[in-house]
Amino acid sequence: MTAGQAGTRLLIVGPPGAGKGTQAIRIAERFGIPTISTGDIFRANIANGTELGKKVKAIVDAGDYVPDELTNALVTDRLSGADAGAGFLLDGYPRTTDQVRYLNELLASHGHRLDAVIRLVADQDEIVRRLRQRAIEQGRVDDSEEAIRHRQDVYRRETAPLLEMFREQGLLVEVDGLGSVDEVTGRVFAALAERGLGEVAA
Repeated sequence: MTAGQAGTRLLIVGPPGAGKGTQAIRIAERFGIPTISTGDIFRANIANGTELGKKVKAIVDAGDYVPDELTNALVTDRLSGADAGAGFLLDGYPRTTDQVRYLNELLASHGHRLDAVIRLVADQDEIVRRLRQRAIEQGRVDDSEEAIRHRQDVYRRETAPLLEMFREQGLLVEVDGLGSVDEVTGRVFAALAERGLGEVAA
């Protein structure tokens, strides 16, 4: 990540089951930027046996949450990669208001800022129905409606303060996440184009 380099820097958020992963791949391809997921970063560092990876593995094996400081260090390291110099799509980070502040400061130190935060909005009952159907089809009997609703509630509680910060910063782009994959992708691209991002098809 070098100072003054043009590019598109995006974040995608959405409840479990909203198809965030699928849309992230399409958005990244459209803008020619890497998708950067904290889960992938953790797994790569653990697999490669890096010093940060060893710390993450010890924490995860103990059943604890990876602290902000360590998550921030891993993301900083990943964003310094050559492929992220001209932009990125973050998925799964930031997860706390402190991480939002850290990311803003990190980008500002290189003369950058986030361009937009894409939020996939979906009716909870519809998502629960979709995930319950998928669980039945895949034989995941422990994925009960109660368990699915609990995950949705946790997501909503954790992301509410972050969404408020992004809204205040004028970054939030809310898109209806229900419908076919192509329909949602079309809505995302149209919403970003309204902000002057990606008007020209790749």
